[in-house]
Amino acid sequence: MPIVHRKVLAVLALTALALGLAACGREAAAPEPVRAVRTQVIASGTAGATLEFAGEVRARVESNLGFRVAGKMVARLVNLGDAVHAGQVLARIDPSDYQLAEQAAKAGVASARVNRDMLAADYKRFIDLYDKGFISIAQLQQHEAAFKAAQAQLDQARAQEDVQRNQAGYAQLVADAPGVVTAVLVDPGTVVAAGTPILRVAQDGPRDVVFTVPEDKLTPVRAAASRPDALKLRPWGSTELQPLKLREVAGAADPLTRTFEFKADVGHADLRPGRTATVVLAMPQAAQVIKLPLAAVAEAQGRTSVWVLDPKTMKVQPQAVQVGGADGNEVVIAAGLQPGQEVVVAGVHVLTPGQQVQRYVDPISAGLKQ
Repeated sequence: MPIVHRKVLAVLALTALALGLAACGREAAAPEPVRAVRTQVIASGTAGATLEFAGEVRARVESNLGFRVAGKMVARLVNLGDAVHAGQVLARIDPSDYQLAEQAAKAGVASARVNRDMLAADYKRFIDLYDKGFISIAQLQQHEAAFKAAQAQLDQARAQEDVQRNQAGYAQLVADAPGVVTAVLVDPGTVVAAGTPILRVAQDGPRDVVFTVPEDKLTPVRAAASRPDALKLRPWGSTELQPLKLREVAGAADPLTRTFEFKADVGHADLRPGRTATVVLAMPQAAQVIKLPLAAVAEAQGRTSVWVLDPKTMKVQPQAVQVGGADGNEVVIAAGLQPGQEVVVAGVHVLTPGQQVQRYVDPISAGLKQ
């Protein structure tokens, strides 16, 4: 026999011997343990979901205040967050030009008054001359017309003086109602046009809570929020619920977020504008719904599913479901299950399709029964 063939046969013999020894040393795989799981037989019931929205407390009236005349702002007397009262001066612009215009208007009034008084005296003398027959009626009417024109010029000058006095007064920005400064928009030294917003003031009074609702929930939320006592407010950092009343719903969606703005009236509650709060909405009770504990639902590969137990074979299989909401610590199942099915409610994270399981028995309860 050639030497090469003898070497090949020797290598094959050694390989077979090694495989045999390895097979003898390998232990048999242990059988997979039968896992104990908690189960629940599905029964239909009633559910009233509770929706929560993040909201913000705002004043019912929040005004952008600005000067009614143009000019250079020389002083701002309040800062962000300051409380203001009605009649308080908030800012000033340079009043020099308006004061000069007021003085000119006063001088115009004085001139018109002198002219009116002179023509009034003339008119009185010409009345006496007419009574004595020294002048005609036409001459008297001319002097009467001149006197009335002078009186009209005086009235015009007085009105112009009032306008200039008001213009000078508008050089001061005055709060027209008590409130809180929520925004400072212009600093001193800026030349502003008439009507340019300088400060934003949230007026004291009724408060609103503003929150937004997605497009797909607009109709059910509006219907539910319109029911008495359906809306509640829970301020941030507090556990107390305060009643709310739906006041306004936006007619169009926000172009950026595609959500609709809701405003609910919280009355004269002691809540500062800008405070964060949670709006709690109790949805109507729905009958013939299926509810499961949160632990019974698993999420895998973008699908929501539960594990259904076959009581005959005691094996479990995943079942896709559609979640319709939450009711406290339970999940409302909208589709995918039927009453009478047995579902695993604890231990779902360690199960595999077709796995053999057994129902969990509480040893304490079992001991008490014995």
